[in-house]
Amino acid sequence: MDQPMVSITVCVRDGASWIQGCMESLLAQTYPHVEILAVNDGSNDGAEGLLDPFHDPTGERGFPVRVHHQGQLGLSAGRQWAVEHARGEWVAITDIDVRPEPDWIANMVAEINPVSHVERVVAVTGRTVFEQASDLVSRLRSIEIASKYRSRPRRTSLANGPCSMFHREALLEVGGFDPAWYHAEDMEVSLRLLDAGGTIVYAPEAIVRHVPETGIRHFLNKRKRDARAHVRIVRHFPRRKRRGPDFDFLGSSTMVLCLLPLWLAILLAGVPFLYGWATGNLSGLSGSTHQWEVQVLAVSGSFLLLHELFLWRGPLGVVNREVMRSTQGSKLVAMLGVRRLTLLWSLALWRGLVLGVLDALFKRNGH
Repeated sequence: MDQPMVSITVCVRDGASWIQGCMESLLAQTYPHVEILAVNDGSNDGAEGLLDPFHDPTGERGFPVRVHHQGQLGLSAGRQWAVEHARGEWVAITDIDVRPEPDWIANMVAEINPVSHVERVVAVTGRTVFEQASDLVSRLRSIEIASKYRSRPRRTSLANGPCSMFHREALLEVGGFDPAWYHAEDMEVSLRLLDAGGTIVYAPEAIVRHVPETGIRHFLNKRKRDARAHVRIVRHFPRRKRRGPDFDFLGSSTMVLCLLPLWLAILLAGVPFLYGWATGNLSGLSGSTHQWEVQVLAVSGSFLLLHELFLWRGPLGVVNREVMRSTQGSKLVAMLGVRRLTLLWSLALWRGLVLGVLDALFKRNGH
């Protein structure tokens, strides 16, 4: 089999602490035909000075490495610069906060040949393993991502940003990465490639390791961005017009989205009961004059039971049960932490959806 040239691109903005580990992992790839294009997207934390020593266009110290500096134009703009200047037949993308395994590229290249005459492989996507720290956020994120990958089919709808490669000509034919896109540029180009008749293949052995995703504020901001960008994706690619497989990487987000409305329903249903309790009118709940209060309690209890079913069954339940099993300390504290985190997660998704709708109304961020 011919061994095509692969151009690996990685972008960084204010991720100086991750540069050394990521670049060393890329330079340690076992696949022999590689070049690396590193883009500094207007960093203000000294990333420029850390990237420049890796600049080695002739490859005297191993693979050729080109370092490019630009203003704060965004991830899509950085990746598009790399696609346009790549020398490889294939362009691999990754993130600065991941550490690809040495055989990452080799395992993706092994999957570029179609298995039937109806396939035209235009992208190969690997597997991202999120490392865990001691906090609840990183454990939940690690377990959720692992759960998504467990049920992933060979033919998929998404070439994930941290661990994928694209056929360069096919990518350019569908427009590449649009600098106007707000987040989710990997899903946008994936759906364009599918719409053009291409096939995206999942290669589970092509692994990159992501640093632990810690901090509740960071976690919630990323989930808000995901939901905001998803509005653009659904507008541009409604299900009735999409080709290829359906979305297979949403995981527990749909279940999480339902939690905030359930909590609002619980609170609203309980308002009359709380009013009666505050005014001292709850004596003799079993009496006929208090049947409405019994009904209110029954409705609130039903919503609460539905909330627990959403929290502990289905894709979200798989994640939460594994989080609880991995907890070393108090199970009660962990359970309360899970409820708080999932409620805030649901709120972040709803905020993102509202922002996405506003983007659509005002034609912003790629709409």
